[in-house]
Amino acid sequence: QVQLVESGGGLVQAGGSLRLSCAVSGSIFSINAMTWLRQVPGKQREWIAGFASGGSTNYADSVKGRFAIFRDSAKNTVYLQMISLKPEDTAVYYCNADIRRSSYTGVINYWGQGTQVTVSS
Repeated sequence: QVQLVESGGGLVQAGGSLRLSCAVSGSIFSINAMTWLRQVPGKQREWIAGFASGGSTNYADSVKGRFAIFRDSAKNTVYLQMISLKPEDTAVYYCNADIRRSSYTGVINYWGQGTQVTVSS
């Protein structure tokens, strides 16, 4: 069974840093795309960073220059490095991935369980 397992959230003061991890567990054939999103209670889930086809990275304007997405392909893990955190970055952070479990199956979309990031002022 394929799962996305997130870790690294927590409480940090404004200006601080955190690194989130999202590890793909289970047997897979390929990862087509991986992205990070976040959600504040009462608001829609917001896309914030991801890998485009070809491996280039894209960021939402709200996090550009402060957040960086990178991956360790050998570990099937994607990271979100967050610096200069602001109270408005407080949210539950989710990773999302399009994964093929084998060469003869299609792409399935998976979500991590979410990890809380709280930035105090």
